[in-house]
Amino acid sequence: LFSFLVFLRYQIYYGYPLQTYLEYPIIIAQDVILLLFILRFSGNTKRALFYAVTFWGGWYMLTLQKWIIDLAMNLCTLISAASKLAQLRCLWQTKDSGQVSALTWSMSAYTCATRILTTVMTTNDLAVLIRFITMLILNIWVTATVLHYRKAKKTD
Repeated sequence: LFSFLVFLRYQIYYGYPLQTYLEYPIIIAQDVILLLFILRFSGNTKRALFYAVTFWGGWYMLTLQKWIIDLAMNLCTLISAASKLAQLRCLWQTKDSGQVSALTWSMSAYTCATRILTTVMTTNDLAVLIRFITMLILNIWVTATVLHYRKAKKTD
């Protein structure tokens, strides 16, 4: 959720066209609703106010200085890459793709590839391009790993 908020704020801060980030408000709304359900059904509804204030404050603090939003964007890329590397590590250690969906990961790779094209055609922002190129490479890597271990499992 934090990465989506940073990316949305980054796009708005630099005045990029709405079509370059239109899906992010929808994704954020879905994540917020999911978070509220989790908090509600786990009995932690009081924490919702804390999270709302934290995210609202963060939303404005991101644009106090240009370097803050730029640093946050780069850190989000690093965090996203680290999560994909953690997924890869888990796959390598277990040597089993389990319930990991190759289709989902390949769709994520396709999305990154199309976002690279749209970014080049609309904003040509280097930080955004680096993010999507990194995510594309890692998504393809995870997809290939899932397919590799799925084939290895079938032949055993």
